[in-house]
Amino acid sequence: MNNQQSLLNWYQLNKRDLPWRNTQNPYLIWLSEIILQQTRVNQGLPYFLKFAQKFPQIESLAAAPEDEVLKLWQGLGYYSRGRNMLKTAQIIVLSNGGKFPDNYHDLLKLKGIGPYTAAAIASFAYNQAVAVLDGNVFRVLSRFYLISEPIQSSFAKKLFNQLANEFLNKDNPALHNQAMMELGALICTPLKPACLECPLQQNCLAFIQNSQLQFPIKLAKAKPKNRFIAYFHFQFNSQIAVFRRPSGGIWEGLYDLPYLESEEKTDANSWFEKGSKKKWYSSNQIIDLVFEKKHILTHQHIYAQFYRINCINKPILNFDESWVEYNQLPKLGVSKLLSSYLELAMAEPK
Repeated sequence: MNNQQSLLNWYQLNKRDLPWRNTQNPYLIWLSEIILQQTRVNQGLPYFLKFAQKFPQIESLAAAPEDEVLKLWQGLGYYSRGRNMLKTAQIIVLSNGGKFPDNYHDLLKLKGIGPYTAAAIASFAYNQAVAVLDGNVFRVLSRFYLISEPIQSSFAKKLFNQLANEFLNKDNPALHNQAMMELGALICTPLKPACLECPLQQNCLAFIQNSQLQFPIKLAKAKPKNRFIAYFHFQFNSQIAVFRRPSGGIWEGLYDLPYLESEEKTDANSWFEKGSKKKWYSSNQIIDLVFEKKHILTHQHIYAQFYRINCINKPILNFDESWVEYNQLPKLGVSKLLSSYLELAMAEPK
């Protein structure tokens, strides 16, 4: 029995029952793949179910306000995925009558759809013979072929793409691609691969050399940047000051509290003494540090402090702020960090 057939046999016996595997609807497949970028299945599954229920067709997603999409996306991170998903849905509905392109090359032309997502849709929805390369597949191939090239390099990406398409079962590409991804997720894991259960074990060069944990080869990651940020909860009667984050940077398009940033952790008075923000408060305002949290992102660690300021008069913050009622806060799309604070703040007496 050849490697491809052994892989398919293993997959049929061991695959997880996931909703996007029970359909050839390109919209639902696309939805799952966008959600699962940078996200594990157990975290992404509830989001997929919420989106599929709220927006069962691409037309309903395309008609949704951006705030509604971002609110539903809240907690997944990499919010540009949600914004691009909405824009792509609108383009498909307006320019193509809601019909997805049915081939890899045309799918690549859509916003937010790269080689991996295009291959996944083309393969799973249309059974097109194009290999899918995600992190799991990179790991399987690097061990199977003993590839010593760092996977981030442009040469490695071309090499892996070539090998993946050579290894692809051309008669059943959709099933093969799902099997490769599942093998990496369940068996060929990063730290504790279950090699004795692997259908490719006999021909895996890393297993033969007992060097599985040395692969894939990766370039060293840059050290995360530390950021110290003070958020200010300006409270005026039953209203709170918020603003929409601008384009560029993290949490683009989400709502946030006015904030100041420093190169090191400091106290409330020191925050206000920096620059032009003294006008944010006066001596008769009450300033309380009510919440601290370390929030870890891929390339940065945020050390956040949340200060509550009870305002006698409504201040002008020059932050393009809006004053919203407390009961409106749950409708706003915010970061996971801000959401954790607002849950605390809204639970307290106003």
